[in-house]
Amino acid sequence: MPIKTARPLVNSGSPHEPVLPSTSRTARSGPAERTSVRRTARAADVHDAPADGSHFVSSSHLVSPRSVELSELEFGMTVSWNAFSRWVVRCMAAAGRSDLTSTEVLLLHHVNHRARNKKLADICFVLNFEDTHVVTYALRKLVTAGLVQTDKVGKEVYYSPTAEGEALALRYREVRESCLIDALDTELNRDIGELARLLRSMAALYDQAARAASSL
Repeated sequence: MPIKTARPLVNSGSPHEPVLPSTSRTARSGPAERTSVRRTARAADVHDAPADGSHFVSSSHLVSPRSVELSELEFGMTVSWNAFSRWVVRCMAAAGRSDLTSTEVLLLHHVNHRARNKKLADICFVLNFEDTHVVTYALRKLVTAGLVQTDKVGKEVYYSPTAEGEALALRYREVRESCLIDALDTELNRDIGELARLLRSMAALYDQAARAASSL
């Protein structure tokens, strides 16, 4: 069930008009009157909430009249990422390793991907990690744990799974099939595929926006 914010997003009179408390009177009022105005604004917000509860966000002050839906998507991505991170850690614990973080779990699976040795730069590129130090530290922990091994070719270091790392990834798959896939409504597969494509497109949009923000 989606989580509603404490304060609604939009005025019921227009689905694209954010609810913003008036500041003109507040700026000229004393502390007691400002408190009264804020309480009145909160009450009005609750009263003007969409009857169908169609908008769910976690930061109503960021909602743009040009795209309420983007704020909804960001809320969905936030709660989904936190749920996914919790899931991969618990799944790995059930597979036999409770000492791995979500980043380490994802890196272990990618190192196992298609049985190809991988360079640090390639791993960061595919998984869209910007901070190589985070990935390097996680890979070192996996090497120390005996799940990943390194092979130096010239100046390049390549990472590959050990036999123990491969076996652990397969045990993870078994738990995933039992706990996650068995609970999945496979009739949603088409929608899931479309959502995956949308998320990749949004990742490109956020990367471009990040570059623009870096130039300000």
